[in-house]
Amino acid sequence: MCTGESSQQAQHRAILALLFLVPAPIVGTAVGMVLYPGPVGSAVYGLSKLWMWVLPALWWLAVDKAKPGWSKPDKGGFAVAAGLGLAIGAVIVAAYFLVGPYMIDAEQVRQVAAGNQLTSLPRYLALCAYLILVNSVMEEYVYRWFIFRKFESLLPSWAAVFAAAACFTAHHVIALVAQLGWFAGCLCSLGVFIGGVVWSWLYLRYRSIWPGYLSHAIVDVVVLVIGYVLIFGAT
Repeated sequence: MCTGESSQQAQHRAILALLFLVPAPIVGTAVGMVLYPGPVGSAVYGLSKLWMWVLPALWWLAVDKAKPGWSKPDKGGFAVAAGLGLAIGAVIVAAYFLVGPYMIDAEQVRQVAAGNQLTSLPRYLALCAYLILVNSVMEEYVYRWFIFRKFESLLPSWAAVFAAAACFTAHHVIALVAQLGWFAGCLCSLGVFIGGVVWSWLYLRYRSIWPGYLSHAIVDVVVLVIGYVLIFGAT
């Protein structure tokens, strides 16, 4: 059992880790998508992504003095995760058909896509592959494996679930508002927060990023298909 002093030191390290990591995607997204879109913004955004990959691993090895691993899914959870991903995806599709036409300005989405050179189908498909195969893994690694666990050393587990989900949502608010406008962006951000709660809970329950990744990837597929419809005008 840890002494009071060592427990307090661990909490101080957790707070420091959160302060170093949580602002990075917020700054990267704000600079890249709102303040300085273009080469400067892209560079800052890319550096923020690199920081998100590197810091948790270095912290784990150098500060926490722990051994490397790959978040082995010993407890399973893939069926539950797939079911939750499909359920979230179904809600997104229903919302898109029921209220999307009234909330989402497709022309604005296309303009943002054009500004980011995503009106080329090969580029859009490359983005899809990156988001599903790389970015979703990174977000589970950062927000569930690292940030959730740091919050869990400071808060009750249920509170850590919501705190990690709030951190996960923060930079998505900026990106979604930039693409969809305030009302639709904030409403979609609520969906992101719910997803963050679900995926943090999956990590809490199964202690592996991989069930959450499966659920996350399913949701990303649904969102990217809707993005394709909006940008390329498919019916």
